[in-house]
Amino acid sequence: MWGLAAIGVAVLAFCLVSGRIKGSYVTLPMAFMLFGLAIGQGGLHLIDTPVSHGAIHILAEITLALILFSDAARINLRLLLSDHDLPARMLAFGMPLTIALGTFVGWVLPLGLNLAEAALLAAVLAPTDAALGQAVVSNRQIPVRIRQALNVESGLNDGIAVPFVYFFAAFLVFGEHAKSTSELVSFTALQLMFGPIIGLIVGGVAGWLAERAGADGWIDDVFEGPLALATAALAYALAQILGGNGFISVFVAGLVFGHMLKGKCKFILEFAEAEGHVLVLLAFLIFGAVMVPDVIADVNWIMVLYAFLSLTVVRMLPIAISLFGTGVSLPTVAFLGWFGPRGLASILFSLLVLEQLHSPGVETILATTVVTIVLSVFAHGLTAAPLANWYARMARKQGTCPENEAVSEMPMRFGNVPVEN
Repeated sequence: MWGLAAIGVAVLAFCLVSGRIKGSYVTLPMAFMLFGLAIGQGGLHLIDTPVSHGAIHILAEITLALILFSDAARINLRLLLSDHDLPARMLAFGMPLTIALGTFVGWVLPLGLNLAEAALLAAVLAPTDAALGQAVVSNRQIPVRIRQALNVESGLNDGIAVPFVYFFAAFLVFGEHAKSTSELVSFTALQLMFGPIIGLIVGGVAGWLAERAGADGWIDDVFEGPLALATAALAYALAQILGGNGFISVFVAGLVFGHMLKGKCKFILEFAEAEGHVLVLLAFLIFGAVMVPDVIADVNWIMVLYAFLSLTVVRMLPIAISLFGTGVSLPTVAFLGWFGPRGLASILFSLLVLEQLHSPGVETILATTVVTIVLSVFAHGLTAAPLANWYARMARKQGTCPENEAVSEMPMRFGNVPVEN
């Protein structure tokens, strides 16, 4: 109970000063990770729950499913394909190249990982989390094309990473023997077939019904939120029952659900503003209280080196390649490459996938993932505000240029609230 009381105090305190620290060096992930570390197994031991506890697994499962759904639902696919070439390139080319380069680096560094384990590590760390650099995507002084590139990329790459993560995890489970290989092929086919199909059906039907019922005035405003949550739950549950991947199903359902609505219904944004904030708070608190102390003794300098390379070369080089030919300047390429923080999705993948595996390299993968996230929380949190202000000033001086081309805005996970500078 003391742990629950401490969590309540922390959330209350953060809410009371949230307006004052907006756009500052103190970010939500940073604050709650440090608070979790203080009250968890590395500090006061008010939270002594092991990372393998079922409650943590369930919380991670719910969080990932709902975040995947809401992130996908807020992205307008029509506008993405017609108006947002930068994030489309970063997702279509930059992300696969990031996984490939991350795999190579993890394999050649003396981490003791085989090729499949290195690939799993790279896939777990591939998705980005704009919340770690909220001062960047919320700063309206930065050209909308650049802000939205990072916003849209972050909204979609966690869902795109799911098939990679589960395929490499399955490869480690089934191995390379003939019988196991056939099981791997069968498992992957079911995951990749039933997941998207069920998501497509559930998201399409629910989106159509929501649009029709909303137009006819059948839906009470109070029940708009539960409608979206029920859609996500149904897509996840049906996929799991039929042998598909529930997270792929939820992601596809979110994409289709948002696509079916003529306008972005307010309950999608309200989820991101309320429930989404709470879930992120808890995820980073658990990360600091349970995961960091659990692996700290296993950390070595090679893992730290991989973490540094993951946040720099492994991220920035593929992004630079993906943006070739767009006409944006070198500082913009570097800016977009640097702000690829690792956060929520990587934490949840660690809790849901890595904790369930028994491969020899899993402890190394988990420890390296934790080190990378910790480094990212501080590196991107501390640089977000000053670099955002610097880039905004530079962009204003450029005048007419590719960076300043007008594009449509899409909702962010935590709202389009401008940061005062």
